Formats: sequence, structure tokens, C-alpha cells
Amino acid sequence: MTPKQRQIARQQLDKTLSQFGSAKGIQAPVKGWIRAVREVLGMSGTQLAQRLKVSQPRIPKLEQDELSGAVTLKTMRQAAEALDCVFVYALVPRTSLEDTVRTQARKVAGERMQRVSHSMLLESQSLGQDEQRASLDAAVDELARETPRDLWDMKS
Repeated sequence: MTPKQRQIARQQLDKTLSQFGSAKGIQAPVKGWIRAVREVLGMSGTQLAQRLKVSQPRIPKLEQDELSGAVTLKTMRQAAEALDCVFVYALVPRTSLEDTVRTQARKVAGERMQRVSHSMLLESQSLGQDEQRASLDAAVDELARETPRDLWDMKS
């Protein structure tokens, strides 16, 4: 994928994922989604087991696995289907993918500028504060646009 294609794809994915923004604050029910939906539907564990074509003792295990994080995506899809629900799975950025890239680009550019500034200082060629800021902004823009392979090598 070229840098331009990556940037366009990032913008498109940001647009898609922005629809999940309100979901970030949603907390799972204390009993988990499967049990909560099952109970409000008035469906017993035995009835859910029949719909899933599993033994009844599997349902408490399934509900516990959801709470502990041990349930698989496939099982969640099956349980959702049995409960006449849709299982939704997404990675939702805290801000946006573009912001994530720009934040990392700023870290990388800042570290690179520190090394260059140190060398320039030793040679009595240091930049003024406005020049440093403009240079940093230009480096961030370039890194965010080009997203080089080593962009994520620096520890966050």
C-alpha cells in the first residue's frame, strides 16, 4: 500500500469507526451481555441451550467465559444469533487513527530533532524557537503522510 493509499484508507476507516464513538462509554452488564439479554427476554438457560444445540450445563460456563474474557468471537456470534441479536465487534480508537499516527509522528520527529539540535548546538548553529516549531510541524506532517516502516519502532 502506498503512503497515499494508506492515508486515504485511514481516513475512510476513521469515518466508519466514528460511528462507534458513543459505544466507547458503554459498560458491559455486570452479569455479561449473554445472561443480561437472556434474562430480560425471559429465556431460561435450558431454552438457550436448545437454541444453541448444546447441553444445559454449557450455558453457565458460556456466561462465565464471557465474563472472564475466555469466550471466542465465534461463540459470541452464535449466542447472539440464538438470542436474536447481532454481535458487534470493533476496535474503536480513543481519538482517531489519524490522531494516533500524528501523535506517534510527533514523538519520532521530536526525538530526531533533539539529536539534530544537539549537533547544531555543538556547531553553534541552533535554530530559534519559531524555526524549531516550524521544523517540527513539517517533520510531523511528512511522517504522518509517509508513515515510514520505522514509525512504530520507537517505544510509546
